[in-house]
Amino acid sequence: MFSTLLTLAGMFVAPAMAEEPAPIIAPTYLHTPYYFEGLDGLVQDEDEPEDSVRSEQEAVRRGAAKKEESSSSSRRRVIMTIQKKNFLKVGRVEIGPTVGAVVNDPFLNRFIIGAVADYHFTEVFGVELAIAYAPIFGTGGENDPDWKQLSKTLREENSVAPDISKLTFNSSLSLMFSPIYGKAAIFRTILIFDIFGNFGAGIVQTSDDLVALGADESDDEAVATQNQWHPTTIIGGGLRVAFNRTVAIRLEGKSMTYVEVINSSTLEMKNNFIVQGSATFFFPNLK
Repeated sequence: MFSTLLTLAGMFVAPAMAEEPAPIIAPTYLHTPYYFEGLDGLVQDEDEPEDSVRSEQEAVRRGAAKKEESSSSSRRRVIMTIQKKNFLKVGRVEIGPTVGAVVNDPFLNRFIIGAVADYHFTEVFGVELAIAYAPIFGTGGENDPDWKQLSKTLREENSVAPDISKLTFNSSLSLMFSPIYGKAAIFRTILIFDIFGNFGAGIVQTSDDLVALGADESDDEAVATQNQWHPTTIIGGGLRVAFNRTVAIRLEGKSMTYVEVINSSTLEMKNNFIVQGSATFFFPNLK
């Protein structure tokens, strides 16, 4: 009976002991590529298919290209422009009074009042008509306000007769040329300016000072050429400053060269250089 029980127990235990232990299954790891920002390529498993690698690299390149294009587009948005010119001369008339003086005459004081009228064909070219008058304040001699100290010294102290010819009137027609235009900030105010030149011809009237010449009304030769008209050339230039679209001021210099007859017998070339200022107004008004 006992032996029978042992036999049955052996039949159930033996197969269980004979079975092999269960195999250990190693875990499977999925290898995926990683993109590191700032690098041009990808770090990936060597077994990754070649087509997949190429497609991912191409995607990275497209992303970098878009970033560069976006950066370039941002830079192009900063555009420097030239401000619109708000003072125009083309097709407009400029008129105004002038005051000035002859600055290169060593013998006489000559003060001038006049007027200018300009028409501007373009912003650069125009034409100007100018007239000016220089009044005579004295009749000659030591107390003449027109005489400078040099004339008084030569005539009264040294008995020398200087050739004194007083400019009394001039008129000219000139071509205006304005090649330079600009803006300047003065005390937080924007001023518009241009630099111009003028070239033309005109006429000049002069009056000889008979006292300075040592002549009188009985000297026919001196009286014959006392008052004369002369053709003259005009060369000058200046600066125009515009405060708005209608009002401007000008500061300019003008040289007049002509030939004069002294005592009906002597030819003499004269040059008067005039410095003058003016306030001018432009018409029609711009809206």
